[in-house]
Amino acid sequence: MLFFTARADLHQWPQKSAIKFAANDDGSGNQDSQIHCFELKAQLSAMRKCVTYYNAVRKNKYRKPDTLLEEINKNVSQALAEDIGTGDLTVLLIPEQQTLAADVVTRENAVLCGVQWFERCFQMLCPDVSIEWFAADGDRLAAQQKICRVSGNARALLTAERSALNFLQLLSAVATQTRRYVDVIDGTPAVIVDTRKTLPGLRLAQKYAVRCGGGVNHRLGLHDGILIKENHIAAAGGMCQVLETARAIAPRNVFIQIEVESLQELQVALDAGALMVLLDNFTLVQLSEAVALRAHHAARAGQTIILEASGNIGLDTVRSVAETGVDRISIGGLTKNIQAVDLSMRFV
Repeated sequence: MLFFTARADLHQWPQKSAIKFAANDDGSGNQDSQIHCFELKAQLSAMRKCVTYYNAVRKNKYRKPDTLLEEINKNVSQALAEDIGTGDLTVLLIPEQQTLAADVVTRENAVLCGVQWFERCFQMLCPDVSIEWFAADGDRLAAQQKICRVSGNARALLTAERSALNFLQLLSAVATQTRRYVDVIDGTPAVIVDTRKTLPGLRLAQKYAVRCGGGVNHRLGLHDGILIKENHIAAAGGMCQVLETARAIAPRNVFIQIEVESLQELQVALDAGALMVLLDNFTLVQLSEAVALRAHHAARAGQTIILEASGNIGLDTVRSVAETGVDRISIGGLTKNIQAVDLSMRFV
């Protein structure tokens, strides 16, 4: 009998193709096994496309994505590759040509995010899948609301279901958490800002979700902004020296921000010409004093100086922080301390 085996070279993957085929003849003549293995080969051929794309992207892993679509393709290809591996065995229980439809429903109030990631999971396995949306990224959802209907090949829907829901649940959770903070400070001049405390490999996806929730993105990574922290200051020889060096090396379109931990350090930073300052773990009284100090320096220098509050700020305190007059409030918990939105995919 001719059969196919699939194996993953874990010590090499994903540098090389995760899926390899080997043809053998054991002479058993077991037709059922032969059919089973041919079906598995057909299923794995679709996965080869995902793995091929993922490996191609990986060769330029430190290159900034050209478009959001490129990042989505990378995220989804990797997710499907790690989930399906050498093939979804359980889905072979379903007739190959069977079609199904399923509704995605939320069990709780939320803000929707991740539509394109969700769609791409199904499209990579079933290009002719049909998805009808009843909400868009950034929309508020009510518990028990139907979000979309997915129709297509039953095997593809069942195989992609978990990965698709993972993206939708995670990104909706980030958007929902961000919206909570944004709503609490409504009416103040402050904005809610994210950080680099994101899940590895999902930086751009989570920052997109922050935007859907009404928040503002800080730098995407180390390449598009200079944020000088305590250890940078110590290593570079002091606050004045590090700011002077930063201004000398920074490209024109890159901001320079420096972190301070006291009003005394803020005074030094402002005297050194800092235009964007991160106030780390300041009390409400200190924040108010920092805003007054900023106003004095801004008037004297004739320049805009941005103050950002950060550190141990939660939903119960963020309103008070915003009312001190700071411009930005950065919250690491927007992207790292989150609970997935409860969604379900029900076949109809």
